[in-house]
Formats: sequence, C-alpha cells, structure tokens
Amino acid sequence: MKRKAFLKTALTLCVMAVVVATTGVNAQLGAPMADSGIPMGSGAGVHSPNSPFAPLQERADVLPWSVLTAVKTKVDKNRILPVFPTTVQALNLKSQRVQGFMMPLEPGEKQKHFLLSSVPLTCSFCTPGGPESMIEIKTKTPVKYVMEAVVVEGQFAVLNDDPYGLYYRMTNAVSVK
Repeated sequence: MKRKAFLKTALTLCVMAVVVATTGVNAQLGAPMADSGIPMGSGAGVHSPNSPFAPLQERADVLPWSVLTAVKTKVDKNRILPVFPTTVQALNLKSQRVQGFMMPLEPGEKQKHFLLSSVPLTCSFCTPGGPESMIEIKTKTPVKYVMEAVVVEGQFAVLNDDPYGLYYRMTNAVSVK
C-alpha cells in the first residue's frame, strides 16, 4: 500500500507543479515562476541547449507534439481546465503512436507507469513543460528506462477534468522502434 501511495503522491506533485498559475518570468532562466518564486514548467517545454540529448526528430508515424500543445486553458472556479481544439478531441479513445522522453514515476530499470515528455528533463526535480507537454503512459509490459527518446503506441485518451491535472493518458501501451 505504501508504494501505491508514493506513486500517487509523486504523480500529483509532478502535475501540480505544471498547473499552478504563473505570476512572472525568471529573467535569468526565462522560466515561468509560481507564486513562491520557484521556476516551474508551463507550455510546450523548452529543449535546453545544454542538454546532452538531441531534440525529437519529426516522424511521420507519430502524433506530433505541436498538435497536443495547441490546447488552451480556462479558469473554472479555482481550477485550470484544458480547452481542446477539435483536432485533439478527435484523437480521444483511438490508437495513437507518440514519441518522447521518459519521466519515471517509480524506481527500477523497467517501467509500466511513467510520464512521456516532449523535451528531456534537465533536472530531476523540474518539470520540463506544462501538462500539454506530457502524457501519462500505462504499458501492457514493462519498458526499459532509457534517457533517449522512446516511441510508444496505445489507447490515447484526452482528459477534460483529470483530478491530477493531466491532459493526456495512454493505456495498454507497447514500446515501438
């Protein structure tokens, strides 16, 4: 039970960090900042020029991040909710193939539950972008954790009001070369 609670907390903290409304921009980092003044992820994410990993290469066989990051947001009471264009809504509950960088949610060499990001992590405690730049992935079989880009295919879901603030989830995913 402790492991499940840890995973839930880790996922919640990752997502909470990217959905907090921003109040300004850190002039040195160019990163949005939360009310606390701590830099945080938002938007599609920025591939650091200092990253040892190459940016994602365009592939005709995967869903482009430019489609997923075209989402807008609206404030409803004390929540930030996504407003998806029709092109994104049309992807809901269909098999899709996506490419990105793994963000593990649990320790171990193989992962069955992780976040996939449009840009690689530059810090293990920083989110690389907003919720539109991440997909929660749940795989059929464990996938070996690698720091390079991976491609997965599975049932894609567009989330209108996820309790964790996620915009996208893929289930029954499998690793693809």
